[in-house]
Amino acid sequence: MIIAYQAQAEEEWTIDQFNSLAYARVSGEVTHGDSLNFFISTESNCTKVYNNFTFYTYEKPGDIKQLIDKNIPIKINGVDVTANVIGVSPFLMGYRVSFSLGTFPIKEYMYFLKEFYDEFQKYEIEIVDGIDFKAAKYFDITTNNWKLDKLVPSVLEANKLCKTIDHLDS
Repeated sequence: MIIAYQAQAEEEWTIDQFNSLAYARVSGEVTHGDSLNFFISTESNCTKVYNNFTFYTYEKPGDIKQLIDKNIPIKINGVDVTANVIGVSPFLMGYRVSFSLGTFPIKEYMYFLKEFYDEFQKYEIEIVDGIDFKAAKYFDITTNNWKLDKLVPSVLEANKLCKTIDHLDS
């Protein structure tokens, strides 16, 4: 069932705004409800992008909320980095965990991500074991990937939208 769905997975981007934020979001290919998000705020004059992602988990350990504010080991296309857990909320039959990758200058970060994606032909995040952290305790599916072929035009559109919000608020 999942394999048939994966074969049909398309690169679906949502570009929208919420208050003083514009964003571009793409759904995951393994777990469709997992999103990779690029937020652009009028507070930075639309020059910076805040990158985060979500993972849905069916696991329900009693201490899942203690992950908030912790840096969790992940691999992006096999490269070891960490992501900061910014939220854990009940969702469907489990939890949605939100992770931050940080805030970056838009142009440089989009160029970097596009080159990174083109080199590997994928953008895969895997939650991995670390010191005093066992990924399988908290996540039944520890890997997801996103198609980023439309990354640059999608984030550019969100950036333009951000500039219109800024214009309306001033």
